[in-house]
Amino acid sequence: MGTNLLDAELVKRVQAGDKAAFDILVQKYQHKVVNLIARFVSDQTECHDIAQDAFIKAYRAIGNFRGDSQFYTWLYRIAANTAKNHLASRARKSPNYTVDVDDAEHYQGESGLKENTTPENLLLADEIEKTVFRAIDDLPDDLKSAITLREIEGLSYEEIAEVMDCPIGTVRSRIFRARDAIDKELRPLLE
Repeated sequence: MGTNLLDAELVKRVQAGDKAAFDILVQKYQHKVVNLIARFVSDQTECHDIAQDAFIKAYRAIGNFRGDSQFYTWLYRIAANTAKNHLASRARKSPNYTVDVDDAEHYQGESGLKENTTPENLLLADEIEKTVFRAIDDLPDDLKSAITLREIEGLSYEEIAEVMDCPIGTVRSRIFRARDAIDKELRPLLE
């Protein structure tokens, strides 16, 4: 049985009141949802909390799921919107970050080149990563969503169009504009 058919069967069971069927869907997609949310929110604990909120919203709304799209596409849209709403509410609150110097000394980034791990290469790789993520964060929401769905989640243009509820041509345009903006930020580092 294909994934989509299995999902459709599980959704029907949930709609009929089978809570265990929803648990199966959660287990199946929880890692993908957390990884999606991590593209918006860096704190792992927050990611899990937001993912839980997204699944609760999906459970409450599953009676309205008609099967016009794949279950994961529908769930993805809920999770992305939940993450965006979280960021919007957090932006309305004032930040209260404090950095302890002792903690900063012990911090080690996970990124870096495995080969040729010279200090210069490590620094460049770290700077490139920071620049890419900063460029993505600075994008308007529609461009940020499109590039994240394509490059991080690996969705097809058709799936992105469905998630974003827009024509494929618009998706292509948004991804092109997002890549162009990222490229402009990276160009000075790579020259």
